[in-house]
Amino acid sequence: MNQFQGSRPHFKNQKSSIDNHQSIRSRRRFLRSAGVTLALPLLDGLRSASAKEQGTQPPRRMLLISNNLGVLPRPFFPERAGRDYGLSPYLSELAEFRNDFTVLSGLSHPDVDGGHSTENCFLTAARGPTKSGFRNTISLDQFAAERLGPVTRFPTLNLGVNIDKANRSLSWTRDGVLLPAVDSAPALFRKMFVQGDSAAVQRQLHHLDERGSILDTLLDDTRQFRRKLGSDDQSRLDQYLTSVREMEERLHTARQWELRLKPTTDQPAPDDIRDQKLFFEKFDLMLSMARLALESDSTRIVTLMVDAFATPVFKLHPDQNTTDGYHNLSHHGQAESKVKQLEDADRQQMALLRKLIGQLAETHEDEERLLDRTMILFGSNMGDANTHDNTNLPILLAGGGFTHGQHLAFRRDLNKPLCNLFVTMLLHLGIEADTFGSSTGNLSEIA
Repeated sequence: MNQFQGSRPHFKNQKSSIDNHQSIRSRRRFLRSAGVTLALPLLDGLRSASAKEQGTQPPRRMLLISNNLGVLPRPFFPERAGRDYGLSPYLSELAEFRNDFTVLSGLSHPDVDGGHSTENCFLTAARGPTKSGFRNTISLDQFAAERLGPVTRFPTLNLGVNIDKANRSLSWTRDGVLLPAVDSAPALFRKMFVQGDSAAVQRQLHHLDERGSILDTLLDDTRQFRRKLGSDDQSRLDQYLTSVREMEERLHTARQWELRLKPTTDQPAPDDIRDQKLFFEKFDLMLSMARLALESDSTRIVTLMVDAFATPVFKLHPDQNTTDGYHNLSHHGQAESKVKQLEDADRQQMALLRKLIGQLAETHEDEERLLDRTMILFGSNMGDANTHDNTNLPILLAGGGFTHGQHLAFRRDLNKPLCNLFVTMLLHLGIEADTFGSSTGNLSEIA
């Protein structure tokens, strides 16, 4: 249970017109109990201007969640494939939403092995993470954000639970650079909703302008320098200049959004949960913040890495701690006590997923369930943490308007690329992409 439960904050959306402000305020009761959930239906005033300008196509969103130690495979995967499969012990936690999700088996990333070293490759599929000179590639969320363009204030939000921000992330740039995750709910809340005074806004605009002028100077200098280079060096420099131009575009976009007032709430920001032992409470809180970001159309794409590897001894229940840290538990060696604790932890995560799906199902946007416009991917880079196996990854896809209610089972001895599912998700976002990562096609079985 997170600290938002029981509160009913009141939201308002700042506009240039006071009359408009008052009319919007009279329609508001935004956050419900049991998390930061927007009231029904979503208000037009909270959507980004770019989104409203598009007009014709309803917004599509995705939330990408990964626990870097995965789940116990046996109680997760159903025994039978197809639509008449029997719910596995873990999936029974989601029974009421059976027709709103699909479980997939027999998926993995080709040549992405090496146990825990694969955790940063879950959304990139970059091959050979243990090889000398390895460099990551662009992640699914960043690829999608590039193609969608600046339709929201934040192209993506990258979140974490107990995350080692310096070394782990689900989000990576086109150049293979780690994008640190936000693990503070108050910081994220301020980023999305707290509008600074006019002086603060002007300082931020000045800061953006300064960065822009530095880039201008840099471009001028490199253009002059380019004439003295050979063809190979010119090619490398051109790639660099392309990155600089892309940065210029992002700065320009950031400046435009800085001039638009944010939605605000008269409620204080949520309290932070710093204690790593409160693993489920932190997970619940960050899911609530992810949901708020999507419901308010602050972004269309959210990633959330659950860093179980960095999680020490944690509370299974208010009166019970685990006997060991999450990583050591995952190397259970079939020890009954460890397996039992892991099953308990996995079930609680499934319960949090059920809560999220239920809240998105209750929320409507233009008379359509928000769940049907939001893809929720839950999975892991680990097929079996006990043996450091990176095949047969546990993958569950909910919402998004797909044809759900089935177990799609592919060969366990010859996995299909997980990126085939990623391509399908990109297409569902309205992005024309034939390939991504190691894909060999898409998954027409779910489209």
